[in-house]
Amino acid sequence: MGERRMQIGEVAERTGLSLRTIRHYEEVGLVTPSARSKGGFRLYTDRDVDRLMVVRRMKPLDFSLEEMRELLELVDQAAGMRSAALPEDERARLTERLEAYREVMDARCEALRSRLEMAEDFAATLRRRVREVGAQRA
Repeated sequence: MGERRMQIGEVAERTGLSLRTIRHYEEVGLVTPSARSKGGFRLYTDRDVDRLMVVRRMKPLDFSLEEMRELLELVDQAAGMRSAALPEDERARLTERLEAYREVMDARCEALRSRLEMAEDFAATLRRRVREVGAQRA
């Protein structure tokens, strides 16, 4: 028996992505459905859903579509290394590119943490002011 296939509506529900976003990711070459039904409907596998979730997790880190595409290709190559031996120079290049993306990701995560800290500080200040104004009215 073959791998289970899902239509785009189920994939959208599982990933939290809109149908439009999933179609867009296909148009720009980030995620391609594994098959099409006889009626032309997109059919996705669990692996396709996993790939969509990777893209979804990259989005808050402000990776461009081109960066996402390259990073997905690098991750695919790294996964393929397990089954096929790469020449040392290719393995070194792959490791270097992945490390560069990891450094960018770490920096962007730190920037997001900093922004969140500022937002939480502002929210605490606003809550305090609301309480103070409420106390003055009483």
